[in-house]
Amino acid sequence: MVDILVRNVDEDTARRLKDKAKAEGSSLSDTAREVLKAAVKPSKAEAWAAADAFRKKIGPIKGDSVKDIREDRDNKERYR
Repeated sequence: MVDILVRNVDEDTARRLKDKAKAEGSSLSDTAREVLKAAVKPSKAEAWAAADAFRKKIGPIKGDSVKDIREDRDNKERYR
């Protein structure tokens, strides 16, 4: 893990962060960590781009999933 020091945080922001931590029953550090994590989370566009890249990497999916599900559902064997 990396330690990050944030300097010159204005009083209002610090107070609101402390109030948020208190309301959630967590520490100031935990709350600040969650706020930072939410701020840098990938956008929807980035998530879709990653999904598209993965789809391109694995290629087209072959087979008939409906057929496979029906076959598995209708199978009378307990284990196979």
